[in-house]
Amino acid sequence: MFLPPAEFVRAPAALAERYDLTQAQAYTRWLATHHYENFQVVSWLLPRNLHQDFYNVYAFCRWADDLGDEMGDPAESLRLLAWWQRELDAMYSGTATHPVFVALMDTVARHVIPQEPFADLIRAFVQDQTVTRYQDWAAVFQYCRYSANPVGRLVLYLCGYSDARRQQLSDATCTALQLANFWQDVSVDLDKDRVYIPLAVMAKHSYTVEQLFARQMSPAFAAVMREVTEEARSLFVEGLPLAGLVRRRLALDIELFSRGGMRILEKIERQNYDVLSRRPAISKTERGWMLLAALARMAFARAA
Repeated sequence: MFLPPAEFVRAPAALAERYDLTQAQAYTRWLATHHYENFQVVSWLLPRNLHQDFYNVYAFCRWADDLGDEMGDPAESLRLLAWWQRELDAMYSGTATHPVFVALMDTVARHVIPQEPFADLIRAFVQDQTVTRYQDWAAVFQYCRYSANPVGRLVLYLCGYSDARRQQLSDATCTALQLANFWQDVSVDLDKDRVYIPLAVMAKHSYTVEQLFARQMSPAFAAVMREVTEEARSLFVEGLPLAGLVRRRLALDIELFSRGGMRILEKIERQNYDVLSRRPAISKTERGWMLLAALARMAFARAA
């Protein structure tokens, strides 16, 4: 019986079980398509031969995320994330036993993926256990370098791209997506005692952390959100050329993610930057229109 990460680590029988490649791939496929977030990990636009590889990479990320956020105790999360790093090291030395790493080892070998992006993601989840405030943009961007950018690089590796130019554009897009998610979820993160808005930006506009936790909407907070929203938008614009440097199917996914992130920023603006009382979200209808618009842009580009 397959178990999600938080249940898996508390089940001695599951930890002791050994999986062959077929069983391991079945587990990562199940985790990617049945886990609680309940979203389609593998886009229907991606080539079918890459689906299992994306399931495997997703399963690694999902496990690291859950070990960081679902254990209910930072000390336990740190212990388990250290264990997850050792399992990653074991995979790269050819001795994987955990089902995620048994499946992922095959993907890594075929696509020649280095260890760094996986290790960087673990580092980000470790940082979440100990760092809850960020002084300035440099600190926020450093966090995104570990929490978001590795995901884009992993996608590029899976699709056959490993050059510095595409990675640079991917980093801009992934950091922008991370920032858009931060600004969308300001209140959600407050419940976790996390503040990703740079403290220097709040100080610049005379808005305090105490006011933030009191969820005080004010012209000062609107000014803070206006500044951080513009920073995210500039990174989306910086990363958009990536869609023109990859195959059409991946290009459409990249554009949809970018346009979706920018749509979140627009919604923040339209509600006068009040993300403290209402979380901006994109409806299914809006997602459908974005897909049609992206397809139209691609069609016109081919015609041109």
